[in-house]
Amino acid sequence: MDDNGFDWPAFLRRWRDEWVPSEEDAVELAEGDVTPDELRPVVSPASEAEVADAERRLGVRLPPSYREFLLAGNGWRLRDDSIYQLGAAHEIGWFGDPFGLTPMYRESLDERSTEQEVLLAGMWERALQLETDSDMSSVLLDPGDTDEDGEWALYVHKGWSGEYPTRYPSFRAYMQRRYESFHAERAQLPDFVNETTRVRDADVERAREEALSGRWEAARELLAVAQRYGRPGAWGMLGQLDVLAQGVRSGSYFGGLVADPRCADELVPVLALAHALRCLPGRPERPFALGAETGDAIRAAADEILARVRDGSYRYAPDGDFGQAVAEAREAARWGDTDGAWRVIRAALPFWTPPAPGLLAPLGLLADPVLGPVVTRERGRELLATPRGGRPGAVPEPVPDLDPPGLSWMAESGRWNAPYGSWRCLWVEGVEPEELPGLVGQGQGQGQGEAAGLTAPPLRPDGWFPHDVRRPDDDAAPWEDRAVVAVGRTGTAGDGTGSGWAFGFDPAARTHGPGRLFVSPAAEASRGGGRAVVLWIRRGRDDASAMFHLSVAERGAELFAYTLRGTDVERSGTVPEGLDPERVLSGADDGERERRLLVAVQDAYGLSLPRHALVEGILPELTTRSWNRAPREGEVFSYATVTGGRPRT
Repeated sequence: MDDNGFDWPAFLRRWRDEWVPSEEDAVELAEGDVTPDELRPVVSPASEAEVADAERRLGVRLPPSYREFLLAGNGWRLRDDSIYQLGAAHEIGWFGDPFGLTPMYRESLDERSTEQEVLLAGMWERALQLETDSDMSSVLLDPGDTDEDGEWALYVHKGWSGEYPTRYPSFRAYMQRRYESFHAERAQLPDFVNETTRVRDADVERAREEALSGRWEAARELLAVAQRYGRPGAWGMLGQLDVLAQGVRSGSYFGGLVADPRCADELVPVLALAHALRCLPGRPERPFALGAETGDAIRAAADEILARVRDGSYRYAPDGDFGQAVAEAREAARWGDTDGAWRVIRAALPFWTPPAPGLLAPLGLLADPVLGPVVTRERGRELLATPRGGRPGAVPEPVPDLDPPGLSWMAESGRWNAPYGSWRCLWVEGVEPEELPGLVGQGQGQGQGEAAGLTAPPLRPDGWFPHDVRRPDDDAAPWEDRAVVAVGRTGTAGDGTGSGWAFGFDPAARTHGPGRLFVSPAAEASRGGGRAVVLWIRRGRDDASAMFHLSVAERGAELFAYTLRGTDVERSGTVPEGLDPERVLSGADDGERERRLLVAVQDAYGLSLPRHALVEGILPELTTRSWNRAPREGEVFSYATVTGGRPRT
């Protein structure tokens, strides 16, 4: 067998001819500890008779790629890693598990163990040992772990590491990886230039053009190989593709590109976001590492960017037409229209121009607290597939919008509402979101002074639900029920006209629902002349029935309201026929009740909520004044608090 046509003699000769000392080798040579001949690989083929003798001695036919290697090189000098010498045909032999590793690995097996784990546990007693010189490490071929081509899996076990051995599917795969590592360890040497480095550098440049033309998967394949060879530029470009395709992670790395001042606005904010998420309050603080040596100016700019990412004030602001589109998209996403924001960005992507040759995409978007959540992984891949920087190419099929229409999706189970059994929302018609603090903000009404303004939501780790369960202020009266609401803009009037609605949404409302001191904020919120709608929903559970409250006001006066608890309804005013719960719920089973009521409200007023903006915590927040009134003179108000685990009334 010829190892599927792989040219072992040419491969080994190329490796030998390209060999130069590594930095570590150079130190030993300068000190006279070794000679160049002791370091350089030697190509000395074995004969067919020598290989056949080894096979008779071992009692097996050697796997194809290893057999062909012996006929081309018969051993190899590896100065890299912890393996120094692979033996010749007459030197190899059965490992025999001299260190008694088999019992330890078998003891860890159970019914959940994978086939690979079972094979590994038995490998030590049957493996063929190839190395003859190493640093407490072994190169082992396993005849019990074979593929359809007859190749044996190869394991490298570093006895000093305490780690599981590294598996390669064949001897050829192992040698190819060692060759790549040989290149990577010498990539920074100024005189390390040969045909292989020139080919890989050409691949990096070709990958750049592929990526800018939207063919990012082809670009990634080229860069992944070039990165294994340590070629300059491959790390940074590959890191950019991975961040957009997979999301910002703690291991994001852009190589030496961060040292280029032209790249700072695109790359440093992403590194700052990854660092900020890794070092949230309560977690150990770590140095902010950029991954490369940089000048003082970039270091100072990076620290400033990190501070702005942490406090939510960072804004991605590129120049030109693309920068104008980014500003327009931020304004849309700022109030909840993340789908509209993405459409603006998507249309402007062809106008983005890389400010430096190594940049492939507008990564700064990801660190913007408003726009970053808009660029989901699916949209990140759509971005990568869109030609930009003046390159031609096919525009990809747009990914679907994220926000479902209306309100009925709120009745579905899932990550969105699973943590909470109760939510409430206020919509005010014909006003901008910035006006809500003046209408319902804490401190407004009854001559209580100026409203608290809108605040940005705090930075949260990936996967964290955006609104934690709010607890009452310790200094507040026990009947106080201030809502911390996410503020945005949505919807149109029920007939398709009108100026839309500002909303404030609280996903962590007190689960008991409106009580006898409850005062709907709808009337106060509508005093500017438009309508206001309040919904408060509690899911049913073992100790409480489901609850649905609707109140509607206009020009400062409540028009009607009802609270439905189970089958009992409390009403005030005249409830329109299309919203009357008895009519809406006629014939509905328990699983349909909430959805039917929400559909009736959304159809009557054209209301909706932006799911993606709420889930991702994009929207600014506002603390409203209490949704309860204070007890009147002579009223008795019972309440309970918990102190030290015991209730107190």
